[in-house]
Amino acid sequence: MKKLVIAYSGGLDTSYCAVSLSKEYDVHAVSVNTGGFSEEEITHIESNAYKMGVSTYKNIDAVATFYQKVVKYLVFGNVLKNNTYPLSVSAERIIQAIEIIEYAKSIDAEYIAHGSTGAGNDQVRFDMIFQTLAPGIKIITPIRDQKLSRQEEIEYLKANGIDMSWEKAQYSVNKGLWGTSVGGAETLTSKNPLPSEAYPSQLEKDGEEKVTLTFNKGEFVALNGEASAPEVNIEKLNDLASAYAIGRDIHVGDTIVGIKGRVGFEAAAALITVKAHHLLEKHTLTKWQLQHKEYLSSFYGMHLHEGQYLDPVMRNIEAFLSNSQEKVSGDVTVTLKPYHFSLDGITSQHDLMSAKFGSYGEENKAWTADDAKGFIKILGNQNKIYQQVNS
Repeated sequence: MKKLVIAYSGGLDTSYCAVSLSKEYDVHAVSVNTGGFSEEEITHIESNAYKMGVSTYKNIDAVATFYQKVVKYLVFGNVLKNNTYPLSVSAERIIQAIEIIEYAKSIDAEYIAHGSTGAGNDQVRFDMIFQTLAPGIKIITPIRDQKLSRQEEIEYLKANGIDMSWEKAQYSVNKGLWGTSVGGAETLTSKNPLPSEAYPSQLEKDGEEKVTLTFNKGEFVALNGEASAPEVNIEKLNDLASAYAIGRDIHVGDTIVGIKGRVGFEAAAALITVKAHHLLEKHTLTKWQLQHKEYLSSFYGMHLHEGQYLDPVMRNIEAFLSNSQEKVSGDVTVTLKPYHFSLDGITSQHDLMSAKFGSYGEENKAWTADDAKGFIKILGNQNKIYQQVNS
């Protein structure tokens, strides 16, 4: 039997793929942990994988890799797609695809499979990464090729002795370091909200709680004065903030395949980190740095979403984003509250809101009244000339 690697999450689609493909191939299942999974959950996924008939199962810990290769730049760029979504799942898929194809190459697999449908974004991300990094490995996609419905998959698995109460899974939930996506019947409509119970975290705390995020050259290096790796700080912040049910929203956007898509998400740590970082940048960067960062960051997020991570332009933008963070260091104080948070303020040795130059709207110390009058007169020259010539 020919060797095949399957991207295995343990959900309905990948379970169907594992069972059906095991009849024709020597199947090796791989999961890539990009955050959000406990050791118990990983053990459970492994146990189920063997029930599906796979020869081997491997879980790749890629949390730190995910942060270093992707999340770091999403923070540097304050990336929120359509000013809403922190690219939780789409960012993960890139790293998962890279790790899986590298594993497939390492064991000399001839085939690689994933459980994407023909109607979503993930098929594009997986296929593009796979065919770019390993053009000699053939891609197999049973769900897409056979146009299977969820019910058909369930009936097939039951017929093969695999009954795991798939019908009870009312919502599709994808957990990761940078947030959790939630899809259900409501997100297939344009008007219905997700019910509160659909989100993974429920309100556990009342009142308010202040937290301090410390950044060093744009990286989240400490939480409440306790230093750790940025990805660890993100996980700790998420534990604190999710108790307040912070970070819930629904993203509406354009899919890679050209249709509109709607998905719920919960991303407490991602939203707080991005907003806190952006506030610190407002104090430490010049207006031209902020302006040019904004559109380059938007392009970076769009290209990542569209599966273009391997294009060299992404390394070019990452170089710009990294360079822009040289002075983005300091503390940001945030107040956590039920269902939302507020940014209190920052302290930084690079704060350009320095009192020795003056106070906005109150006092000028670095120029005279005559300096201001001359500046304003020259600044308005072009408008005055245009109006006088064309009136």
